[in-house]
Amino acid sequence: MGLTTTLNTAQGGMQLSQTAIDVIGNNLANSDTNGFKAAQILFSTQLSQTLSIGAPPTATSGGTNPMQIGLGAKTAALTTDFGQGALLATGGTSDLAIQGPGFFVVEGSNGQAYTRAGNFLLNEQSQLVNTQGARVLGYDIDAAGNVDTGTLVPLEIPFGTVSSGNPTTTVSITGTLLGTGDVATQGTILNSAPLVDGAAALITAASAGTTLLSDLRLQSDPATPLFAVNDEITFAPTKGTQTLSGTSLTVQAGTTVQEYLDFINESLGIQETDAGGAPLAGSPGVTMDAGGSGQIVVTGNYGTVNDVTIGGGAIQNNGTPVDLSFTKLQTADGEGTSTSFIVYDSLGTPITVRMHAYLESTSANSATFRYLVESSDDSDLDIAVGNGTLTFDSVGGITANNDNTFVIDRAATAASPLQFDIDLSTIFGGVSDSGSELQFASQDGTPPGTLTDFVIDEQGLIRGVFDNGLITPVGQIVLSTFANSSGLIHTGDNLFVVGVNSGVPRISIPGSLGSGTIQTGAIEKSNVEIGEELIELINVSAVYRGNARVISTAQQMIDELLILGR
Repeated sequence: MGLTTTLNTAQGGMQLSQTAIDVIGNNLANSDTNGFKAAQILFSTQLSQTLSIGAPPTATSGGTNPMQIGLGAKTAALTTDFGQGALLATGGTSDLAIQGPGFFVVEGSNGQAYTRAGNFLLNEQSQLVNTQGARVLGYDIDAAGNVDTGTLVPLEIPFGTVSSGNPTTTVSITGTLLGTGDVATQGTILNSAPLVDGAAALITAASAGTTLLSDLRLQSDPATPLFAVNDEITFAPTKGTQTLSGTSLTVQAGTTVQEYLDFINESLGIQETDAGGAPLAGSPGVTMDAGGSGQIVVTGNYGTVNDVTIGGGAIQNNGTPVDLSFTKLQTADGEGTSTSFIVYDSLGTPITVRMHAYLESTSANSATFRYLVESSDDSDLDIAVGNGTLTFDSVGGITANNDNTFVIDRAATAASPLQFDIDLSTIFGGVSDSGSELQFASQDGTPPGTLTDFVIDEQGLIRGVFDNGLITPVGQIVLSTFANSSGLIHTGDNLFVVGVNSGVPRISIPGSLGSGTIQTGAIEKSNVEIGEELIELINVSAVYRGNARVISTAQQMIDELLILGR
């Protein structure tokens, strides 16, 4: 009986060693498997054969201890070590690793499962999937761009999606305005050649409103009308050092000379009043000479950047130059500079805006610049958008910044009027090597764009990258944690499913509720320690050989008994 027990005990020990070797072999086989978690086997003692339960102390005896012979070992538990594996950088946009607790949630043909292996791909539907085709689940993004935490859905990167443009709301301008420069004292004054009507009468301020443009002639050639009904007049003068893009006017049967004067004024972007309606210095505008000479008088805004030149080819009628022989009587002066930039309306259409600034006045401890904003993309003929002032103190800091909200009319398009602010807070009113200089810094509008790429942050938020520079959320990766991760059931393919002792999945955004964070462009390697596994393999082998030696010894003893029986 005793030798039979010995044989059974040793056999059980060998079987346990074999199970341990199976676990170690599986760990070693998966030592390079992404997201693999090593298993551990734990043993406990079997029932013991009790020969005596012992005796308590008496008056004549000190007592005896129980006498028991163990009946071997058994498997107590097979557990999974969910310790962190090393992260390997791959650079792949869709490769994700979890730093800390948690599992990715995926859904395949057998329902939801959980994995630490984040080597994901994009399928033909631009959905994130694992290597077996199970879709990665997460939260969707609602119309307002917020994460919708209601229901888990397959995560999709909608490549090719076209985003509508975003209108500009803020433009930032930086630079330096030289407060020690020349103060502006005058604007451009240009006089045209004398003009008459069909009766050879000089055009005056009073008759300009009634004289038809198709009846306008040069006094030097009163027999030849300058324009006819249906003619298209284009006007591209020079302002400062820049030739304006040009505007056009189609002559109608009722178009008057005064309307033509207004056209010149609006095409030049001459601003006559400030934001409060007060006249600007120099009485800028385009009028007929008050002295009755029949000349058009163009009076421009102050500042060298607003100096106007109307050359012989600036006015054209159906592509043929019309020379009104404008003569410059006065050149605009005053320290100044200008810059151009692009903004976007509600449809994402680019709009060119120009900003001119000139030194309007100085005092003992301050300098005031006036800036004028204009755009030839304004829907009406008037390219002037508005103006404002900047006042600097004696150390170049801004002490007053007035009228920096502007509106560009877009009535000729399907877009809404564009209203935007110009942030001038970083402009310095001091001295620089290049004198006054304004520079466009930034604006927050965008044209329409197409989704071409994506990025994922530590919190698992997927942001789509459009080719217009717009970056917007398109999905949210989630992680699932469990009260007892060791209670999960392995199903192969690096997947786990809920077990009876794992607890229910707790879904959260990475980095919250105890879950780990996401490392993009990396994968988590196996947490198997090969050295430890090999050492354990040696130990298990020794245990196996020891149990085998017990069996061989018991066999020898049985052989001796059989010899005695002969």
